[in-house]
This record gives sequence, structure tokens and C-alpha cells, in this order.
Amino acid sequence: MPTLTGVHHVALTVTDVDRSVPWYERVLGFSTIGREDQGDDGMRKVFLRGPGFGITLTLVQHPAAGGALFDERRPGLDHLTFSVPSTDSLREWTDRLEEHGVTFSPITEEPTAPGAAVIALRDPDGIQLVLWAEKD
Repeated sequence: MPTLTGVHHVALTVTDVDRSVPWYERVLGFSTIGREDQGDDGMRKVFLRGPGFGITLTLVQHPAAGGALFDERRPGLDHLTFSVPSTDSLREWTDRLEEHGVTFSPITEEPTAPGAAVIALRDPDGIQLVLWAEKD
């Protein structure tokens, strides 16, 4: 069987890259590493890199998307989960999210992985993001 060696990038469709990019930079600490505006169709992409890991997050704005917000009940992405080092780190994240006015769930035990703790939040388009700490 051929081998997969990891995840190269995740691309999320957003309604407005000019709104979403600063949110991902300010709230989650991502940095912009590239931009691409594609010709006549008006599609725009911004490539972001998160601190401490090698995956690239690509935010894509499709001009014909019609501005509909994310809904995890439709086929496609349900949520995107980021690992954090510890439950203590989750407590630091709650402070950061409060500082930036981001609504989020309380720290809770993840029912599918006893001992793991999570925080759930949403980006400006309503895409559900989860911060996950394995058992300390």
C-alpha cells in the first residue's frame, strides 16, 4: 500500500479573506506566508502558517460563494482541531480568547477520548475550531 506521510495543508473557504486573515493572525497567532489572487474569476487565497507546527492553513475566497456562512451539517468539513500542549495551555487560551472577544465553550472533557480536554470556538465565518489537550 502507498504511504501517506502527513497533512500538507488544509484549505477553508471563507466569505472575506480581508476579514478572516487578521482574525487568524490576531487570535490564533498565524502568520501570512503568501497570497494569490487568481485572474478573471476573482478567487483569492491567503496562505498562513501556525506557530509550532508545519501545516499550512489556506483561506480561500470564492467570489461566487454568495456569502453563505459555514454549516457543519452539510457535507464537507465538520470542524478543524488544533493540538495544544496541556490543560494548563487551554486555560491560557481562554484568557487569550476573552482578550480578543471570541466566544468559546468552557474547557470540557472530550467524551470520545477520556482524559482529553477541549475548547470549541468559531471563526468569523462560523467554522468550528477546537483546541485539544491530551491527558496531562
